[in-house]
Amino acid sequence: MAPTASGATHRGLTTVSIMLATIMQALDTTIANVALPHMQGSLSATEEEVAWVLTSYIVAAAIMMPMTGFLAARIGRKRLFALSIMGFTAASVLCGIATSLPELVVFRLLQGIFGAGLVPLSQAVLLDTFPREQHGSAMAMWGVGVMVGPILGPTLGGYLTEVYNWRWVFFINLPFGILALLGILAFVQETERESRRFDLFGFALLSLAIGALQLMLDRGQTLDWLASAEIVTEATVAGLALYMFLAHILTSDQPFLQPALFRDRNFAVGLVLSFVFGVVLLATLALLPPFLQNLMGYPVLTTGLVLAPRGIGSMAAMLMVGRLVNRVDIRGLLLAGHLLMAFSLWQMAGFTADVGRSAVVVSGLIQGFGLGFIFVPLSTVAFSTLAPRHRTEATAMFSLMRNIGSSIGISIMVALVARNTQVNHAVLGEQLNSFRGALESLSLPAGIEPGSTAALVWLNGELTRQAAVIAYLDDFRLMMWVTLAAIPLLFLLRRPDKPAATADEAAHATAG
Repeated sequence: MAPTASGATHRGLTTVSIMLATIMQALDTTIANVALPHMQGSLSATEEEVAWVLTSYIVAAAIMMPMTGFLAARIGRKRLFALSIMGFTAASVLCGIATSLPELVVFRLLQGIFGAGLVPLSQAVLLDTFPREQHGSAMAMWGVGVMVGPILGPTLGGYLTEVYNWRWVFFINLPFGILALLGILAFVQETERESRRFDLFGFALLSLAIGALQLMLDRGQTLDWLASAEIVTEATVAGLALYMFLAHILTSDQPFLQPALFRDRNFAVGLVLSFVFGVVLLATLALLPPFLQNLMGYPVLTTGLVLAPRGIGSMAAMLMVGRLVNRVDIRGLLLAGHLLMAFSLWQMAGFTADVGRSAVVVSGLIQGFGLGFIFVPLSTVAFSTLAPRHRTEATAMFSLMRNIGSSIGISIMVALVARNTQVNHAVLGEQLNSFRGALESLSLPAGIEPGSTAALVWLNGELTRQAAVIAYLDDFRLMMWVTLAAIPLLFLLRRPDKPAATADEAAHATAG
């Protein structure tokens, strides 16, 4: 019994260390968003200029994430993990002490470069640390960090910004980084190094495609999409580079990404579902704060508190699902998750401009349960039939697809809100004229005389508000249909058998 207890303790400490690193990186995907207006004022930047604080991080992380597998093979996974944590933590501190916008953008770029591998590395380490029959529980614990980080980011970021200042959204990473580094150095096992040739041409093509795509998505709304020569150029570059990259990896002797990854049916379907998951998850998180703050008049802290139950629902569902993964058909859990997600989005599509807080909380709680029922089974089944030697590279692609889905989802949904608000404003405005009875029963605020300039200004503002509400509801309805459209993909997944333990897993079991 002693070795078993010792092995369980070691796995527990490894998990805690990895979770600290995961939460630290996951928080940074959303924690800085609510602080952007404060950064803009502090650094005397325009709205477009300060947006590069987010863009630089997103682009750098997306480009470097596919490098995780190669770097782990060359220098060892433990060494890469430690270097990534040190670099990410140091870059976070530099962001906090930045005195100008160019400095902050450069330091966020470094933060993205070093943080790109933290999530895929943590997933790969957990899959190797736990035996196959405990992968569901391991992914549940890992998923708490990956999922709850972005969900609680706006709440924590709003609190730190209001109580202290925007610099603390970066300084908060310092204690997490130090503890995670000490844990990784003490408990994570090093992997064997391989002398793989670096496919510079393949990496350059993939980086160009991802970088151009991320820039297009991030700046498209500001530059009016295809009306801008920059956006057209970025879209063309992304498309051509992606085509050349796919042709290259199918014809090269030693490509940057191994084609064997995509021959595994569960992993290939898992990538598509991860993409859809990213679209729905972060697009919803991107739409709800402005809906609550701009249309409902909620302050930052209230918005964070109203959205917090989504994280609670996710944590509860993940802990529950972690125990069910090995007992029921994973595809059934995924189906339940998609139906819960679709139901919550259907509820959101019924919001009004005066929706109560309880309705927002309940829909968020249900959506949190749905997210938990999707994320853990998907993270388990996608790697269930994949050879262990491909795990680090596969987890990087899995996270990359989720991030790209998030970027595309946010860009499309935000663009639809802006365009549909204008369309709805025009349609609703047609109903307000002297030949209709709508104006006769209109209740104006106290002190505003009917027919006055103030009445027209108020009326236009209310019209814009109602038009925006309809635009948001259309987005929620569209995401509901996207969620339902992904359900047929679940039937392409193979239910994994319980294979005999591999040599690595047998060694882990013996050590435990």
